[in-house]
Amino acid sequence: MKITGLETLVFGVEDLDGCAQYLKDYGLIAAREDARGGRYEALDGSAVELALASDSALPPAMPNGCLLRKTVLGVTDAATLDAIAAELGKDRDVKRLADGSLESVDDAGFTLGFQISRKRDPGLPGEIANVPGSPFQRRANQLGVDPAAGPIRARTLSHIVYFVPDVAKAEAFYVNRLGFRCTDRFTGVGPFLQPGGSLEHHSHFLIGAPEFMKGVEHFTFHFNGPTEVMRNGSQFIEKGYQAFWGPGRHWFGSNWFWYFNSPFACHVEMDADMDLHDSTWTAREVPMSADASQAFLLRSRETWIPGPGSSANGDYA
Repeated sequence: MKITGLETLVFGVEDLDGCAQYLKDYGLIAAREDARGGRYEALDGSAVELALASDSALPPAMPNGCLLRKTVLGVTDAATLDAIAAELGKDRDVKRLADGSLESVDDAGFTLGFQISRKRDPGLPGEIANVPGSPFQRRANQLGVDPAAGPIRARTLSHIVYFVPDVAKAEAFYVNRLGFRCTDRFTGVGPFLQPGGSLEHHSHFLIGAPEFMKGVEHFTFHFNGPTEVMRNGSQFIEKGYQAFWGPGRHWFGSNWFWYFNSPFACHVEMDADMDLHDSTWTAREVPMSADASQAFLLRSRETWIPGPGSSANGDYA
Protein backbone atom coordinates (compact mmCIF):
# COMPACT_ATOMS: atom_id res chain seq x y z
CA MET A 1 0.00 0.00 0.00
CA LYS A 2 1.44 3.38 -1.00
CA ILE A 3 0.35 5.24 2.14
CA THR A 4 2.44 8.38 2.51
CA GLY A 5 1.69 9.37 6.11
CA LEU A 6 -0.57 11.59 8.16
CA GLU A 7 -2.61 14.34 6.49
CA THR A 8 -5.16 15.56 9.04
CA LEU A 9 -6.19 14.91 12.64
CA VAL A 10 -9.81 15.70 13.51
CA PHE A 11 -10.76 16.56 17.10
CA GLY A 12 -14.14 17.11 18.71
CA VAL A 13 -13.73 19.67 21.51
CA GLU A 14 -15.80 21.81 23.87
CA ASP A 15 -13.48 24.84 23.97
CA LEU A 16 -13.10 25.80 20.32
CA ASP A 17 -11.50 29.15 21.04
CA GLY A 18 -8.92 27.82 23.48
CA CYS A 19 -7.94 24.90 21.24
CA ALA A 20 -7.72 27.16 18.18
CA GLN A 21 -5.49 29.63 19.99
CA TYR A 22 -3.25 26.81 21.16
CA LEU A 23 -2.74 25.60 17.59
CA LYS A 24 -2.02 29.09 16.27
CA ASP A 25 0.44 29.78 19.09
CA TYR A 26 2.04 26.40 18.36
CA GLY A 27 2.78 27.42 14.77
CA LEU A 28 -0.19 26.41 12.63
CA ILE A 29 -2.05 28.76 10.28
CA ALA A 30 -5.83 29.20 10.36
CA ALA A 31 -7.06 28.16 6.91
CA ARG A 32 -10.70 28.21 8.01
CA GLU A 33 -12.45 29.41 11.16
CA ASP A 34 -16.14 29.72 11.95
CA ALA A 35 -18.60 29.08 14.75
CA ARG A 36 -18.53 25.32 14.08
CA GLY A 37 -14.75 24.89 14.14
CA GLY A 38 -11.74 25.39 11.94
CA ARG A 39 -8.79 23.97 10.03
CA TYR A 40 -5.23 24.81 11.15
CA GLU A 41 -2.50 23.99 8.66
CA ALA A 42 1.24 23.51 8.49
CA LEU A 43 3.18 24.96 5.57
CA ASP A 44 2.55 21.83 3.46
CA GLY A 45 -1.22 21.82 4.05
CA SER A 46 -1.35 18.97 6.58
CA ALA A 47 -3.53 20.02 9.47
CA VAL A 48 -5.53 19.68 12.64
CA GLU A 49 -9.27 20.21 12.24
CA LEU A 50 -11.50 21.24 15.14
CA ALA A 51 -15.23 20.80 15.52
CA LEU A 52 -17.60 21.07 18.45
CA ALA A 53 -17.81 17.78 20.31
CA SER A 54 -21.58 17.82 19.77
CA ASP A 55 -21.27 18.05 15.96
CA SER A 56 -23.25 15.13 14.53
CA ALA A 57 -21.07 15.11 11.41
CA LEU A 58 -18.11 13.82 13.42
CA PRO A 59 -17.37 10.11 13.75
CA PRO A 60 -18.44 8.75 17.15
CA ALA A 61 -16.35 9.63 20.19
CA MET A 62 -14.56 6.97 22.22
CA PRO A 63 -16.26 6.42 25.57
CA ASN A 64 -13.22 7.31 27.69
CA GLY A 65 -12.65 11.01 27.04
CA CYS A 66 -10.34 10.78 24.01
CA LEU A 67 -10.99 13.86 21.86
CA LEU A 68 -9.55 12.49 18.60
CA ARG A 69 -12.34 11.59 16.20
CA LYS A 70 -10.45 10.73 13.01
CA THR A 71 -6.93 10.20 11.65
CA VAL A 72 -6.65 10.93 7.92
CA LEU A 73 -3.83 9.28 5.96
CA GLY A 74 -2.56 10.25 2.53
CA VAL A 75 -2.01 7.85 -0.37
CA THR A 76 -0.21 8.29 -3.67
CA ASP A 77 -2.99 7.47 -6.14
CA ALA A 78 -6.53 6.28 -6.78
CA ALA A 79 -5.35 2.70 -7.23
CA THR A 80 -4.13 2.67 -3.64
CA LEU A 81 -7.49 3.99 -2.44
CA ASP A 82 -9.21 1.19 -4.33
CA ALA A 83 -6.82 -1.39 -2.87
CA ILE A 84 -7.47 -0.14 0.67
CA ALA A 85 -11.23 -0.21 0.10
CA ALA A 86 -11.04 -3.77 -1.18
CA GLU A 87 -8.81 -4.95 1.65
CA LEU A 88 -10.70 -3.38 4.53
CA GLY A 89 -14.05 -4.15 2.92
CA LYS A 90 -13.40 -7.85 3.55
CA ASP A 91 -14.42 -7.56 7.20
CA ARG A 92 -15.64 -4.02 8.01
CA ASP A 93 -17.61 -1.12 6.65
CA VAL A 94 -15.77 1.23 4.29
CA LYS A 95 -17.49 4.47 3.34
CA ARG A 96 -16.80 6.49 0.19
CA LEU A 97 -17.30 10.11 1.18
CA ALA A 98 -18.45 12.91 -1.12
CA ASP A 99 -14.89 14.25 -1.51
CA GLY A 100 -13.66 10.87 -2.79
CA SER A 101 -11.93 9.85 0.43
CA LEU A 102 -12.50 6.64 2.38
CA GLU A 103 -13.56 6.20 6.00
CA SER A 104 -13.25 3.08 8.11
CA VAL A 105 -11.87 1.92 11.48
CA ASP A 106 -8.76 0.09 12.60
CA ASP A 107 -8.73 -2.94 14.90
CA ALA A 108 -8.31 -0.79 18.01
CA GLY A 109 -11.39 1.29 17.19
CA PHE A 110 -9.75 4.45 15.84
CA THR A 111 -11.60 6.02 12.91
CA LEU A 112 -9.39 6.28 9.82
CA GLY A 113 -9.67 8.33 6.67
CA PHE A 114 -7.75 7.80 3.43
CA GLN A 115 -7.35 10.37 0.66
CA ILE A 116 -5.03 11.04 -2.27
CA SER A 117 -2.38 13.18 -0.62
CA ARG A 118 -3.06 16.92 -0.77
CA LYS A 119 0.22 17.97 0.75
CA ARG A 120 2.15 20.64 -1.11
CA ASP A 121 5.89 21.31 -1.16
CA PRO A 122 6.65 24.39 0.98
CA GLY A 123 9.73 25.01 -1.18
CA LEU A 124 11.80 26.17 1.77
CA PRO A 125 15.28 25.03 2.81
CA GLY A 126 15.87 23.19 6.06
CA GLU A 127 18.29 24.13 8.78
CA ILE A 128 21.93 23.88 7.71
CA ALA A 129 24.82 23.60 10.18
CA ASN A 130 28.33 24.93 9.70
CA VAL A 131 30.53 21.87 10.31
CA PRO A 132 34.27 22.09 9.55
CA GLY A 133 35.13 19.74 6.71
CA SER A 134 31.55 19.28 5.50
CA PRO A 135 30.70 20.40 1.95
CA PHE A 136 27.15 21.26 3.09
CA GLN A 137 27.31 24.49 5.05
CA ARG A 138 25.68 27.90 5.15
CA ARG A 139 27.19 30.28 2.67
CA ALA A 140 29.08 33.36 3.84
CA ASN A 141 26.80 35.95 5.49
CA GLN A 142 23.85 33.54 5.67
CA LEU A 143 22.68 33.72 9.27
CA GLY A 144 21.92 30.62 11.30
CA VAL A 145 19.56 32.65 13.49
CA ASP A 146 18.02 35.64 11.74
CA PRO A 147 16.37 38.15 14.09
CA ALA A 148 14.43 39.55 11.11
CA ALA A 149 12.88 36.19 10.22
CA GLY A 150 9.09 35.91 10.34
CA PRO A 151 7.04 33.78 12.72
CA ILE A 152 7.97 30.12 13.17
CA ARG A 153 5.60 27.78 11.32
CA ALA A 154 5.20 24.02 11.49
CA ARG A 155 6.32 22.26 8.30
CA THR A 156 4.26 19.05 8.22
CA LEU A 157 2.24 16.67 10.38
CA SER A 158 4.78 14.15 11.60
CA HIS A 159 3.39 11.30 13.72
CA ILE A 160 0.83 10.19 16.27
CA VAL A 161 1.11 7.89 19.28
CA TYR A 162 -1.81 5.65 20.22
CA PHE A 163 -2.53 3.93 23.52
CA VAL A 164 -3.99 0.54 22.51
CA PRO A 165 -5.19 -2.35 24.68
CA ASP A 166 -3.86 -5.09 22.37
CA VAL A 167 -0.56 -4.05 20.76
CA ALA A 168 -0.10 -7.24 18.76
CA LYS A 169 -3.57 -6.97 17.23
CA ALA A 170 -3.17 -3.26 16.44
CA GLU A 171 0.27 -3.80 14.91
CA ALA A 172 -0.94 -6.72 12.79
CA PHE A 173 -3.70 -4.53 11.33
CA TYR A 174 -1.31 -1.82 10.17
CA VAL A 175 1.39 -4.24 8.97
CA ASN A 176 -0.71 -7.00 7.39
CA ARG A 177 -3.67 -4.97 6.13
CA LEU A 178 -2.15 -1.58 5.26
CA GLY A 179 1.48 -2.40 4.43
CA PHE A 180 3.25 -0.63 7.28
CA ARG A 181 6.47 -2.03 8.71
CA CYS A 182 8.16 -1.89 12.10
CA THR A 183 11.31 0.24 12.11
CA ASP A 184 12.12 -0.10 15.84
CA ARG A 185 10.47 -1.51 18.96
CA PHE A 186 10.48 -1.05 22.71
CA THR A 187 10.18 -4.53 24.23
CA GLY A 188 6.89 -4.98 26.03
CA VAL A 189 5.69 -1.52 25.01
CA GLY A 190 5.14 -1.38 21.27
CA PRO A 191 6.42 -0.71 17.75
CA PHE A 192 7.28 2.34 15.68
CA LEU A 193 5.50 1.92 12.34
CA GLN A 194 6.40 3.35 8.93
CA PRO A 195 3.86 3.48 6.07
CA GLY A 196 4.87 1.92 2.75
CA GLY A 197 4.97 5.21 0.83
CA SER A 198 7.33 7.04 3.19
CA LEU A 199 10.95 6.82 4.33
CA GLU A 200 10.35 8.59 7.64
CA HIS A 201 11.17 6.53 10.72
CA HIS A 202 7.54 6.40 11.81
CA SER A 203 4.11 7.93 11.43
CA HIS A 204 2.66 5.81 14.26
CA PHE A 205 3.94 4.55 17.60
CA LEU A 206 1.74 2.06 19.47
CA ILE A 207 1.89 1.81 23.26
CA GLY A 208 0.16 -0.98 25.15
CA ALA A 209 -2.27 0.33 27.77
CA PRO A 210 -5.49 -0.72 29.54
CA GLU A 211 -8.77 -0.32 27.67
CA PHE A 212 -9.81 2.70 29.74
CA MET A 213 -6.66 4.55 28.56
CA LYS A 214 -7.24 3.89 24.85
CA GLY A 215 -6.57 7.11 22.96
CA VAL A 216 -3.75 9.45 22.03
CA GLU A 217 -0.55 10.01 23.99
CA HIS A 218 0.70 12.74 21.68
CA PHE A 219 0.87 14.05 18.13
CA THR A 220 3.47 16.29 16.57
CA PHE A 221 4.45 18.39 13.58
CA HIS A 222 7.94 18.70 12.12
CA PHE A 223 9.66 22.07 12.31
CA ASN A 224 12.56 23.37 10.21
CA GLY A 225 15.26 22.11 12.56
CA PRO A 226 16.43 22.02 16.17
CA THR A 227 16.81 25.80 16.31
CA GLU A 228 13.12 26.28 15.51
CA VAL A 229 12.12 23.65 18.07
CA MET A 230 14.17 25.43 20.74
CA ARG A 231 13.00 28.92 19.82
CA ASN A 232 9.37 28.00 19.28
CA GLY A 233 9.23 25.95 22.47
CA SER A 234 10.71 28.83 24.46
CA GLN A 235 8.19 31.25 22.97
CA PHE A 236 5.40 28.78 23.69
CA ILE A 237 6.34 28.74 27.37
CA GLU A 238 6.50 32.53 27.42
CA LYS A 239 2.90 32.54 26.17
CA GLY A 240 1.88 30.56 29.24
CA TYR A 241 1.88 26.96 28.01
CA GLN A 242 3.34 24.21 30.19
CA ALA A 243 6.21 21.99 29.06
CA PHE A 244 5.89 18.28 29.82
CA TRP A 245 9.15 16.69 28.59
CA GLY A 246 12.19 18.13 26.89
CA PRO A 247 13.82 19.64 25.06
CA GLY A 248 15.98 16.74 24.00
CA ARG A 249 16.67 14.23 21.26
CA HIS A 250 15.39 10.68 20.85
CA TRP A 251 17.45 7.59 20.06
CA PHE A 252 14.78 5.89 17.92
CA GLY A 253 14.12 8.23 15.01
CA SER A 254 16.83 10.65 16.19
CA ASN A 255 14.27 13.48 16.17
CA TRP A 256 14.64 16.49 18.42
CA PHE A 257 11.64 16.82 20.73
CA TRP A 258 9.84 19.08 23.14
CA TYR A 259 6.49 17.97 24.58
CA PHE A 260 3.78 20.21 26.01
CA ASN A 261 0.49 19.80 27.84
CA SER A 262 -2.52 20.66 25.71
CA PRO A 263 -6.32 21.06 25.75
CA PHE A 264 -6.65 17.98 23.50
CA ALA A 265 -6.54 15.41 26.33
CA CYS A 266 -3.05 14.44 25.14
CA HIS A 267 0.41 15.88 24.84
CA VAL A 268 1.57 17.82 21.77
CA GLU A 269 5.18 17.66 20.62
CA MET A 270 7.36 19.91 18.51
CA ASP A 271 9.97 17.88 16.61
CA ALA A 272 12.62 18.12 13.89
CA ASP A 273 15.20 16.09 11.97
CA MET A 274 13.83 12.54 11.92
CA ASP A 275 15.78 9.60 10.48
CA LEU A 276 14.86 8.13 7.09
CA HIS A 277 14.90 4.35 6.53
CA ASP A 278 14.46 2.23 3.42
CA SER A 279 13.70 -1.48 3.05
CA THR A 280 17.31 -2.45 3.90
CA TRP A 281 16.93 -1.18 7.48
CA THR A 282 16.80 -3.79 10.26
CA ALA A 283 14.54 -2.86 13.16
CA ARG A 284 16.13 -2.54 16.59
CA GLU A 285 14.53 -3.72 19.82
CA VAL A 286 15.45 -2.61 23.33
CA PRO A 287 13.70 -2.50 26.72
CA MET A 288 11.95 0.78 27.46
CA SER A 289 13.87 3.18 29.72
CA ALA A 290 14.71 6.87 29.92
CA ASP A 291 18.19 6.14 28.55
CA ALA A 292 16.73 4.18 25.62
CA SER A 293 14.19 6.88 24.81
CA GLN A 294 16.38 9.98 24.88
CA ALA A 295 19.91 10.50 23.66
CA PHE A 296 20.01 13.56 25.91
CA LEU A 297 17.61 15.83 27.75
CA LEU A 298 18.12 19.54 28.24
CA ARG A 299 16.65 21.60 31.04
CA SER A 300 14.84 24.86 30.44
CA ARG A 301 15.73 27.86 32.66
CA GLU A 302 15.08 31.56 32.71
CA THR A 303 17.10 33.50 30.16
CA TRP A 304 20.17 35.25 31.50
CA ILE A 305 23.03 37.46 30.40
CA PRO A 306 26.60 36.60 31.40
CA GLY A 307 28.32 39.36 33.28
CA PRO A 308 29.87 40.42 36.58
CA GLY A 309 28.45 38.49 39.49
CA SER A 310 27.10 35.57 37.41
CA SER A 311 28.56 32.09 37.45
CA ALA A 312 29.20 29.91 34.42
CA ASN A 313 25.83 28.17 34.81
CA GLY A 314 23.93 31.43 35.04
CA ASP A 315 23.40 31.43 38.81
CA TYR A 316 24.51 34.48 40.73
CA ALA A 317 27.30 33.97 43.22
